[in-house]
Amino acid sequence: MQNNIVEIALNTPELTTLVAALSRADGDLVSVLSGDGPFTVLAPTNAAFTAFLTDNGFSSLDQVPTDVLSQVLLNHVIMSDVKANDLIAAGSGYAKGSATGAGNQSISIFFDTTNGVRFNDAASVSTADIDASNGTIHIINNVLGLPDIVDHAVANPSFTSLVTALGAADGDLVNVLKGAGPFTVLAPDNDAFATFLDGTPLGDVNTAVLSQILLNHVIAGSAVTSSSLVDAGSGYTNTAATGAGGNAMSLYFNTTNNVTFNGISTVFQADVVGANGIIHAVDTVIGIPTVVTFALADPNFSTLVSALTTLTPGTDFASILSRTEGSNADGINPDFTVFAPTNDAFDALDSVPGETVLTQVLLHHVINESNITSGMLNNPGDTTAPTLEGDNITITLPGLGDNIANITDGSGASDIGIIAVDVQAGNGVIHVINKVMIPNL
Repeated sequence: MQNNIVEIALNTPELTTLVAALSRADGDLVSVLSGDGPFTVLAPTNAAFTAFLTDNGFSSLDQVPTDVLSQVLLNHVIMSDVKANDLIAAGSGYAKGSATGAGNQSISIFFDTTNGVRFNDAASVSTADIDASNGTIHIINNVLGLPDIVDHAVANPSFTSLVTALGAADGDLVNVLKGAGPFTVLAPDNDAFATFLDGTPLGDVNTAVLSQILLNHVIAGSAVTSSSLVDAGSGYTNTAATGAGGNAMSLYFNTTNNVTFNGISTVFQADVVGANGIIHAVDTVIGIPTVVTFALADPNFSTLVSALTTLTPGTDFASILSRTEGSNADGINPDFTVFAPTNDAFDALDSVPGETVLTQVLLHHVINESNITSGMLNNPGDTTAPTLEGDNITITLPGLGDNIANITDGSGASDIGIIAVDVQAGNGVIHVINKVMIPNL
């Protein structure tokens, strides 16, 4: 009868430290790996354990906390039977280990077969495909530590540009992302960076700007799985970048057609789990968004986008509302506060007015040189502000019914509701409204 994984390890002289570690660790791992499986065990040699103990300041296996030891060992266990040829056929990718990482998800193991079979760019297979009754053993030459999200990025050659950028940017981002987290990182691959830079050397990018761009790919304080995004469908979250007014930058996600961020960047490798966070590899660098970015990305604003573009060709609203610098000749300067009517709001109109009137209507939805967030409004009470069209609007808190606030527009209508607030861009902020505001025409 064929021996199981533990029995084979017991009879293999170069795996005696592994057996001792399995016996000492929490979780009765000897019994677990003697079970039915199937398991694939990446088995570090005695020499690998000696190096691991020295590198981590332990004089013996007995000094390693048993809970830590258990997680390290589980990071060498894949809950399926994986042969070397399976890995070689795939070339590179991720397998799910058994250690517990961010969000209580199983920590990922990166494999690459470009030069032998390597895991996490830290350990190579010295003896492959040792068959057991309950799986397969691959003997490896190093212990795999518990990788954080930076370790994962460093291990994968597709992320060399990202790693270089993290090291070059202001803010010591490498050490930030090696912190406790949890973090969710949207990681652009090398091709994404090449497209974004368009021939400009990374070293020529302003390091403060680079830092904000990179932070716009980081959701701090949570480990967001792709399944949680799919369950939500679409919506907004905040990144670690700083938008206008010193507020956290917003990020729009939509899962109608894959998982896409800000309408431009799509996930092609989801749920790479580290000890302190989750990576989703994306195909496009997510630049600093303007208020136009969010209008284009969110399908709830498709009629608004048409109104700002094809229906008002005489005014380049898209360019105006994409401005990031002041002192413009026409006096229309960021930061902008935009009250964005939904498609339903436009549908409620008897008809969309012609260009001359529509232009004034659209200008009535914008306040310039002010990033007015919901927290800046009088509550309870009224806040009055002039729009680009010239008429004032008055925002009243609290709102009636389901409305967060109500607005009285230039025509005197007071039943306009703010239904979502504080979509923060780099050059302004958007509040979503359920009716189109009409000026005093």
